[in-house]
Amino acid sequence: MTLDEYLGIGTTITLGSHRFEADAIKEFARKYDPQPFHTDEEAARNSVFGGLCASGWHTTAAWMKLNLAHRGREWDGPGPKPEFGPSPGFKNLKWLKPVYAGETVTFTRTGIDHRPLASRPGWRIMTLHSEGFDSTGDKVIEFNSAVLVKVA
Repeated sequence: MTLDEYLGIGTTITLGSHRFEADAIKEFARKYDPQPFHTDEEAARNSVFGGLCASGWHTTAAWMKLNLAHRGREWDGPGPKPEFGPSPGFKNLKWLKPVYAGETVTFTRTGIDHRPLASRPGWRIMTLHSEGFDSTGDKVIEFNSAVLVKVA
């Protein structure tokens, strides 16, 4: 196995799906994004969305949970197993369509590339493109991100 294969460079990986239930939407929103269309079904019906929908941050957090769960792949390449580190950030985050209560979103990530990190010998920086699709196949979220990977 090469490092590119392990990291999924050029490959879209389905991370899994998450169902956004009304109670969980409201609970998340009360803690982190307390806007009425995320916390109150009546207010949501009278909003631009017309119904209770998940915070974009909630959809992003669901992607992260599934992404981290997918990192346990076996390594049969040379040397020690690569170790994922922190992320220095993301770009171009787009919440493209509301995620309404009861909707299931399937999340993916595609490894774009990786390069040595000059300031940290033995580490590389990997870039990803990530997406989420609702049950009709419509894209509801997309973003590009980076993650540090220790390879030696």
